[in-house]
Amino acid sequence: MIVSSTEVKNNFGRYLMLAAKEEVIITKNGIEIARLQGVEGHSEAALKESSVREMPAPYNNIPKKATYEEFLALTRDEETRYEYIDGEIYLLASPRIGHQYASGALFGLFFNHFHGSQCTPFTAPCDIQLKRPNHEDPCVVQPDLMVICDLDDHLNDQDYYTGVPSLVVEILSESTQGKDLVKKLDLYMECGVKEYWIVDPSEMKVIIYYFQDYEIEQTVMCKPPETANSFLFEGLSVELEGIFRS
Repeated sequence: MIVSSTEVKNNFGRYLMLAAKEEVIITKNGIEIARLQGVEGHSEAALKESSVREMPAPYNNIPKKATYEEFLALTRDEETRYEYIDGEIYLLASPRIGHQYASGALFGLFFNHFHGSQCTPFTAPCDIQLKRPNHEDPCVVQPDLMVICDLDDHLNDQDYYTGVPSLVVEILSESTQGKDLVKKLDLYMECGVKEYWIVDPSEMKVIIYYFQDYEIEQTVMCKPPETANSFLFEGLSVELEGIFRS
Protein backbone atom coordinates (compact mmCIF):
# COMPACT_ATOMS: atom_id res chain seq x y z
CA MET A 1 0.00 0.00 0.00
CA ILE A 2 1.26 3.49 -0.88
CA VAL A 3 0.20 6.50 1.23
CA SER A 4 1.34 10.07 1.69
CA SER A 5 3.34 11.23 4.69
CA THR A 6 0.50 13.57 5.67
CA GLU A 7 -1.97 10.70 5.69
CA VAL A 8 0.34 8.58 7.87
CA LYS A 9 0.97 11.48 10.25
CA ASN A 10 -2.76 12.03 10.73
CA ASN A 11 -3.61 8.34 11.08
CA PHE A 12 -0.42 6.74 12.35
CA GLY A 13 -2.15 4.19 14.60
CA ARG A 14 -4.13 2.71 11.73
CA TYR A 15 -1.13 2.35 9.45
CA LEU A 16 0.99 0.94 12.27
CA MET A 17 -1.52 -1.90 12.65
CA LEU A 18 -1.68 -2.36 8.90
CA ALA A 19 2.13 -2.55 8.70
CA ALA A 20 2.00 -5.71 10.81
CA LYS A 21 0.08 -7.27 7.93
CA GLU A 22 1.67 -5.74 4.84
CA GLU A 23 4.28 -3.23 3.75
CA VAL A 24 3.23 0.44 3.79
CA ILE A 25 5.21 2.74 1.48
CA ILE A 26 5.23 6.40 2.54
CA THR A 27 5.59 9.17 -0.04
CA LYS A 28 6.27 12.90 0.12
CA ASN A 29 5.57 15.07 -2.90
CA GLY A 30 5.10 11.88 -4.89
CA ILE A 31 8.52 10.44 -3.96
CA GLU A 32 8.95 7.29 -1.85
CA ILE A 33 10.74 8.24 1.35
CA ALA A 34 10.09 5.44 3.86
CA ARG A 35 8.52 2.03 4.45
CA LEU A 36 6.58 0.62 7.39
CA GLN A 37 6.83 -3.13 7.85
CA GLY A 38 6.18 -5.50 10.73
CA VAL A 39 9.14 -6.95 12.62
CA GLU A 40 8.13 -10.42 11.52
CA GLY A 41 7.49 -9.11 8.00
CA HIS A 42 6.79 -11.24 4.99
CA SER A 43 9.30 -11.87 2.23
CA GLU A 44 9.28 -9.50 -0.70
CA ALA A 45 7.56 -12.13 -2.84
CA ALA A 46 4.86 -12.69 -0.24
CA LEU A 47 4.28 -8.96 0.08
CA LYS A 48 3.82 -8.63 -3.66
CA GLU A 49 1.44 -11.58 -3.66
CA SER A 50 -0.61 -10.03 -0.84
CA SER A 51 -0.79 -6.71 -2.69
CA VAL A 52 -1.99 -8.40 -5.85
CA ARG A 53 -4.69 -10.32 -3.97
CA GLU A 54 -6.05 -7.17 -2.42
CA MET A 55 -6.20 -5.03 -5.55
CA PRO A 56 -9.69 -4.39 -6.90
CA ALA A 57 -9.55 -6.77 -9.86
CA PRO A 58 -11.61 -7.28 -13.01
CA TYR A 59 -13.84 -10.34 -12.80
CA ASN A 60 -16.32 -11.52 -15.42
CA ASN A 61 -15.65 -8.29 -17.35
CA ILE A 62 -16.22 -6.16 -14.22
CA PRO A 63 -13.70 -3.23 -14.32
CA LYS A 64 -11.69 -1.90 -11.39
CA LYS A 65 -13.19 1.60 -11.50
CA ALA A 66 -16.69 2.78 -12.35
CA THR A 67 -19.27 5.40 -11.55
CA TYR A 68 -22.01 4.41 -9.12
CA GLU A 69 -24.52 4.05 -11.96
CA GLU A 70 -22.07 1.86 -13.90
CA PHE A 71 -21.48 -0.28 -10.81
CA LEU A 72 -25.23 -0.87 -10.39
CA ALA A 73 -25.63 -1.77 -14.06
CA LEU A 74 -22.59 -4.04 -14.14
CA THR A 75 -23.48 -6.02 -11.00
CA ARG A 76 -27.29 -6.04 -11.21
CA ASP A 77 -27.51 -9.61 -12.54
CA GLU A 78 -24.30 -10.89 -10.97
CA GLU A 79 -24.43 -13.67 -8.38
CA THR A 80 -20.87 -12.88 -7.32
CA ARG A 81 -20.57 -10.47 -4.39
CA TYR A 82 -18.97 -7.04 -4.85
CA GLU A 83 -18.35 -3.90 -2.84
CA TYR A 84 -18.04 -0.36 -4.21
CA ILE A 85 -15.81 2.03 -2.28
CA ASP A 86 -14.76 5.48 -3.52
CA GLY A 87 -15.21 4.61 -7.18
CA GLU A 88 -13.50 1.21 -7.07
CA ILE A 89 -15.15 -2.21 -7.36
CA TYR A 90 -13.93 -4.99 -5.06
CA LEU A 91 -14.62 -8.68 -5.58
CA LEU A 92 -15.53 -10.44 -2.33
CA ALA A 93 -13.82 -13.83 -2.26
CA SER A 94 -15.36 -16.89 -0.64
CA PRO A 95 -14.56 -16.82 3.11
CA ARG A 96 -12.55 -19.55 4.82
CA ILE A 97 -13.57 -21.74 7.74
CA GLY A 98 -11.88 -19.59 10.41
CA HIS A 99 -13.77 -16.57 9.10
CA GLN A 100 -17.10 -18.40 9.07
CA TYR A 101 -16.56 -19.89 12.52
CA ALA A 102 -15.95 -16.44 14.04
CA SER A 103 -18.89 -14.98 12.13
CA GLY A 104 -21.30 -17.67 13.30
CA ALA A 105 -20.14 -17.52 16.91
CA LEU A 106 -20.43 -13.73 17.04
CA PHE A 107 -23.85 -13.71 15.40
CA GLY A 108 -25.18 -16.20 17.95
CA LEU A 109 -23.90 -14.11 20.85
CA PHE A 110 -25.19 -10.88 19.34
CA PHE A 111 -28.58 -12.42 18.56
CA ASN A 112 -29.03 -13.58 22.16
CA HIS A 113 -27.94 -10.23 23.56
CA PHE A 114 -30.26 -8.11 21.41
CA HIS A 115 -33.25 -10.49 21.39
CA GLY A 116 -36.37 -8.56 22.37
CA SER A 117 -34.73 -5.14 21.98
CA GLN A 118 -35.11 -2.53 19.25
CA CYS A 119 -31.72 -3.55 17.81
CA THR A 120 -31.26 -6.52 15.49
CA PRO A 121 -28.04 -8.19 14.27
CA PHE A 122 -27.68 -9.19 10.60
CA THR A 123 -25.00 -11.07 8.68
CA ALA A 124 -23.65 -10.79 5.13
CA PRO A 125 -24.61 -10.70 2.36
CA CYS A 126 -26.57 -7.52 2.94
CA ASP A 127 -25.81 -4.39 0.90
CA ILE A 128 -25.37 -1.22 2.94
CA GLN A 129 -25.16 2.14 1.17
CA LEU A 130 -23.02 4.73 2.93
CA LYS A 131 -22.43 8.24 1.66
CA ARG A 132 -19.40 10.23 2.71
CA PRO A 133 -19.97 13.94 3.45
CA ASN A 134 -19.50 16.08 0.34
CA HIS A 135 -19.39 13.03 -1.94
CA GLU A 136 -21.95 12.67 -4.69
CA ASP A 137 -21.91 8.88 -5.05
CA PRO A 138 -22.53 6.46 -2.17
CA CYS A 139 -20.36 3.49 -1.33
CA VAL A 140 -21.83 -0.02 -1.16
CA VAL A 141 -20.43 -2.47 1.39
CA GLN A 142 -21.37 -5.85 2.80
CA PRO A 143 -20.20 -6.00 6.43
CA ASP A 144 -19.70 -9.47 7.86
CA LEU A 145 -21.97 -8.60 10.77
CA MET A 146 -23.91 -5.49 11.76
CA VAL A 147 -26.31 -4.29 14.43
CA ILE A 148 -29.22 -2.14 13.21
CA CYS A 149 -31.34 -0.17 15.69
CA ASP A 150 -33.50 1.91 13.34
CA LEU A 151 -34.79 -0.74 10.94
CA ASP A 152 -38.43 0.41 10.87
CA ASP A 153 -37.41 3.98 10.03
CA HIS A 154 -35.13 3.04 7.12
CA LEU A 155 -36.77 0.17 5.26
CA ASN A 156 -37.74 0.94 1.66
CA ASP A 157 -40.52 -0.52 -0.48
CA GLN A 158 -38.18 -3.23 -1.80
CA ASP A 159 -37.43 -4.41 1.77
CA TYR A 160 -33.87 -3.05 1.73
CA TYR A 161 -32.32 -1.20 4.66
CA THR A 162 -31.25 2.35 3.76
CA GLY A 163 -29.86 3.64 7.05
CA VAL A 164 -26.53 3.40 8.90
CA PRO A 165 -25.86 0.46 11.25
CA SER A 166 -24.94 1.33 14.82
CA LEU A 167 -22.25 -1.35 15.05
CA VAL A 168 -20.31 -3.05 12.26
CA VAL A 169 -18.04 -6.10 12.38
CA GLU A 170 -15.50 -7.02 9.73
CA ILE A 171 -13.59 -10.30 9.92
CA LEU A 172 -10.15 -10.03 8.34
CA SER A 173 -8.83 -12.26 5.59
CA GLU A 174 -5.74 -12.02 3.42
CA SER A 175 -7.75 -10.47 0.62
CA THR A 176 -9.54 -7.82 2.72
CA GLN A 177 -7.19 -6.77 5.52
CA GLY A 178 -5.95 -3.49 4.01
CA LYS A 179 -9.45 -2.48 2.95
CA ASP A 180 -10.93 -3.34 6.35
CA LEU A 181 -8.16 -1.75 8.43
CA VAL A 182 -7.97 1.55 6.54
CA LYS A 183 -10.60 2.19 3.87
CA LYS A 184 -13.56 0.82 5.79
CA LEU A 185 -12.38 2.30 9.07
CA ASP A 186 -12.46 5.76 7.49
CA LEU A 187 -15.73 5.06 5.68
CA TYR A 188 -17.59 3.84 8.74
CA MET A 189 -16.27 6.69 10.90
CA GLU A 190 -17.22 9.36 8.34
CA CYS A 191 -20.68 7.95 7.63
CA GLY A 192 -22.02 7.72 11.18
CA VAL A 193 -21.33 4.17 12.36
CA LYS A 194 -20.82 4.36 16.14
CA GLU A 195 -18.71 1.25 16.78
CA TYR A 196 -16.47 -0.86 14.56
CA TRP A 197 -15.11 -4.30 15.48
CA ILE A 198 -12.19 -5.75 13.50
CA VAL A 199 -11.84 -9.48 14.11
CA ASP A 200 -8.57 -11.17 13.10
CA PRO A 201 -8.85 -15.00 13.13
CA SER A 202 -5.23 -15.53 12.06
CA GLU A 203 -3.84 -13.60 15.04
CA MET A 204 -6.82 -14.34 17.30
CA LYS A 205 -7.49 -10.75 18.31
CA VAL A 206 -10.28 -8.17 18.21
CA ILE A 207 -9.87 -4.40 17.82
CA ILE A 208 -12.83 -2.21 18.78
CA TYR A 209 -13.19 1.42 17.71
CA TYR A 210 -15.78 3.73 19.22
CA PHE A 211 -16.57 6.81 17.14
CA GLN A 212 -17.97 10.08 18.43
CA ASP A 213 -18.48 13.25 16.38
CA TYR A 214 -16.98 11.38 13.40
CA GLU A 215 -13.65 10.84 15.16
CA ILE A 216 -12.09 7.91 17.02
CA GLU A 217 -13.05 8.46 20.65
CA GLN A 218 -11.83 5.17 22.15
CA THR A 219 -10.14 2.00 20.96
CA VAL A 220 -9.09 -1.27 22.53
CA MET A 221 -7.37 -4.44 21.36
CA CYS A 222 -7.92 -7.74 23.15
CA LYS A 223 -6.97 -11.40 22.72
CA PRO A 224 -8.02 -14.68 24.35
CA PRO A 225 -8.59 -15.35 27.23
CA GLU A 226 -9.74 -11.72 27.50
CA THR A 227 -13.31 -10.53 27.01
CA ALA A 228 -14.23 -7.95 24.36
CA ASN A 229 -16.68 -5.37 25.70
CA SER A 230 -18.71 -2.97 23.59
CA PHE A 231 -18.30 0.75 24.27
CA LEU A 232 -21.72 1.45 22.76
CA PHE A 233 -23.96 -1.30 24.12
CA GLU A 234 -23.89 -1.91 27.85
CA GLY A 235 -23.60 -5.59 28.69
CA LEU A 236 -22.52 -6.69 25.20
CA SER A 237 -19.41 -8.75 25.89
CA VAL A 238 -17.70 -11.59 24.06
CA GLU A 239 -15.34 -14.15 25.62
CA LEU A 240 -12.79 -14.40 22.86
CA GLU A 241 -11.84 -18.02 23.53
CA GLY A 242 -15.27 -18.92 22.16
CA ILE A 243 -15.09 -17.23 18.75
CA PHE A 244 -11.79 -18.46 17.35
CA ARG A 245 -11.32 -21.95 15.96
CA SER A 246 -8.18 -23.38 17.58
